[in-house]
Amino acid sequence: MVLSKAAPHSDVSVHSTFASRYVRAPLPRFRMPEESIPKEAAYQIINDELMLDGNPRLNLASFVTTWMEPECDKLIMSSINKNYVDMDEYPVTTELQNRCVNMIAHLFNAPLEESETAIGCGTVGSSEAIMLAGLAFKRKWQNKRRAAGLPIDKPNIVTGANVQVCWEKFARYFEVELKEVNLRDGYYVMDPEKAAELVDENTICVAAILGSTLNGEFEDVKRLNDLLVEKNKETGWDTPIHVDAASGGFIAPFIYPDLEWDFRLPLVKSINVSGHKYGLVYAGIGWVIWRSKEDLPDELIFHINYLGADQPTFTLNFSKGSSQVIAQYYQLIRLGYEGYKNVMENCRDNMLVLKEGLEKTGRFNIVSKEEGVPLVAFTLKDNSHFDEFQVSHLLRRYGWIVPAYTMPPDAQHVTVLRVVIREDFSRTLAERIVIDIQKVLHELDALPVRVAEAATVAVSSEDIGGDGATENIAKKTALETTREITNAWKKFVMDRKKMNGKINGVC
Repeated sequence: MVLSKAAPHSDVSVHSTFASRYVRAPLPRFRMPEESIPKEAAYQIINDELMLDGNPRLNLASFVTTWMEPECDKLIMSSINKNYVDMDEYPVTTELQNRCVNMIAHLFNAPLEESETAIGCGTVGSSEAIMLAGLAFKRKWQNKRRAAGLPIDKPNIVTGANVQVCWEKFARYFEVELKEVNLRDGYYVMDPEKAAELVDENTICVAAILGSTLNGEFEDVKRLNDLLVEKNKETGWDTPIHVDAASGGFIAPFIYPDLEWDFRLPLVKSINVSGHKYGLVYAGIGWVIWRSKEDLPDELIFHINYLGADQPTFTLNFSKGSSQVIAQYYQLIRLGYEGYKNVMENCRDNMLVLKEGLEKTGRFNIVSKEEGVPLVAFTLKDNSHFDEFQVSHLLRRYGWIVPAYTMPPDAQHVTVLRVVIREDFSRTLAERIVIDIQKVLHELDALPVRVAEAATVAVSSEDIGGDGATENIAKKTALETTREITNAWKKFVMDRKKMNGKINGVC
């Protein structure tokens, strides 16, 4: 007698996941599947596909934190099911958020008494924080203009052309003109003098950046403040300053404490900072702090009671997780002033190691500054044989994600590579990436022809052919042309490898 029986078609408990039928079926991409699958199979299939993502620790394009201590990871997971907006149900989480606001406000030298409550809130990154600060400036400007019987239909913000896209979003979404100070060769941040010249009676604020995304440089907020003080005296205006300290707000207080950029300057009315950058918290947390209660119009604050007690709220988002708020509080009390100072000094020291290593190759010009966000932005001294996009592309073979990009107007002819130094980027990694960059340069040097020039002609001829090639190039932007050249170069390298019988690259 046979005592065993065949397992049902849907029973995978007797098999490994990889021996089951679920790994043989294509993954759904457009519609939900008709039937459920076991949790083990769903986990394994998704986890396997995620392996093809880049390694976050080697993503040197990002300013966002990619490592936290295991104890903080536990706090995050234990609170991941708490909705931050339910203040009455989760009063301790609300209290922790308020403590963070107070600590950050004092860090930025807000004019507060020791036990006085600061004005600010947690946000989903600096993008939301900037939206809220911009709305406060717009409403204050509108209220003042209405009271004086003046039109309110043409508000503007003055910034540098190096601002993050979130400022462009604010301007477009909330109908504010963005007046940008163009950059120039060798000067890649907003010029305070030119910014002050662009200010008029419709300027709701001037936005300065403490830590430009392009090269990490701190803009001269003190100089901007002094220029606007004089202009306000001459014109009778009251043009304020917002400091976008998304990257630099958790750096400057610890390693450049004497630098005046924050609420020590009278015209700085609000500051945003990203807790998920050098605040050392995983992605999803930002902060916006106002100088005083008078700088945040009351009509922008909503009061709700359908979740319990009366809850004042000023956010663009409503429901959001509590984990990052709790993680921020953990970092603030865990590290303290001395701990943050040590982390930032380590980042700066490792940045100097990388900078010196690149300079020793003799192949690069450094366009970042030592005083600023700990990153190294650099360009090729000679790009006649290959360009920065090609260097970036080949570095991915070693696991490194190093962005290459063109500068904004009027420096768009400059192409830059950038390596961001975060807490988890050690000296060993700094030395390792210099070695890998040298390997990439050696391989590119070995190319027999000026591939980019040949690729430009080939691409242009294919698109139009004959005499129309020159006209076609003229219609393309510099970035489009660079991308076409890079793609043609990739094809050349692959064809060359196939001819040599070497299909596989270095992993």
